[in-house]
Amino acid sequence: MRKNLHLLGLLILPVLFHACIKDTDFNQAEQIALEPVVELDLVYFTLDATNFFDPVTQTDTFTVSDTTEIRFLNESGIQEALKRADFYFKFTNSIPRDFFAEFEFLDPQNQLTYQTQTQVLQGSVASPIVTEFVEIVQGDDILQLTQANKVVIKITIPSSAQNLEGALNLQSKATYYVTY
Repeated sequence: MRKNLHLLGLLILPVLFHACIKDTDFNQAEQIALEPVVELDLVYFTLDATNFFDPVTQTDTFTVSDTTEIRFLNESGIQEALKRADFYFKFTNSIPRDFFAEFEFLDPQNQLTYQTQTQVLQGSVASPIVTEFVEIVQGDDILQLTQANKVVIKITIPSSAQNLEGALNLQSKATYYVTY
């Protein structure tokens, strides 16, 4: 009886291996596309209302700006692989003024490659207002975006005063969709 089981095992084992190997097409490996999604913090800051008034000259400071390097966007591998970028900006405003926020993406020669903007609603110290803004970049605009190595954020206030109170907080992130 044992001899029959060994013989049966020797007959079945090659059939199992043959079936597994026969259906495998190793040429399909070339058709595999990796599509990672990468989320990164982009820019964050808090501006106090006093940032918009110069006490020395007693004048309004209408625009405050910040520059952040984003070097990886202009690498050749990313330029070819990036299919879409989603930018999420969350402003929390406790200053009783509306703001205009402008985002400029610049290349190494400081030339503008991509630009977007949004309005930030006024709040109060007692009741801060949250304004969210999403910018989706895809298609032909992706090439312009990948030429950038820095982003400049300009926050503009229509008017200020020495006794203005509150703060403007920005938190942002970028989600990149890549295909290799």
